[in-house]
Amino acid sequence: MSKADLHRRLNSANEITLSVKGRKSGKNIPRPVWFAYEGNTLYLLPVQGSDTSWYKNLLVDPTLKISVNGIEISARGKPITDSNGVDDIVRKFKSKYGEGDVKRYYTKFDVAVEVTL
Repeated sequence: MSKADLHRRLNSANEITLSVKGRKSGKNIPRPVWFAYEGNTLYLLPVQGSDTSWYKNLLVDPTLKISVNGIEISARGKPITDSNGVDDIVRKFKSKYGEGDVKRYYTKFDVAVEVTL
């Protein structure tokens, strides 16, 4: 799989499957998530901010898997905790999904995650 193929699939997707290793179980836990994508960076916004389980798991083990339209890649997530960085990612989500849906589904905006592809 080429990076160009991955980028094409991300450009046409509204949702990806994110898998993180459970901090207690050690098992891979997949879940559908929204994302924003720019250049070689994927941005993730936990629905309940720092209270979100997959985010807590990522803090213990930053290795993750991303699946999009039949392609799966391994990567590392980097937590973003500074308010300016989080606000920038929230703006990206609002631009992609609409302000109303972001306000409806996301309850806390204190952290985000950056994944370099």
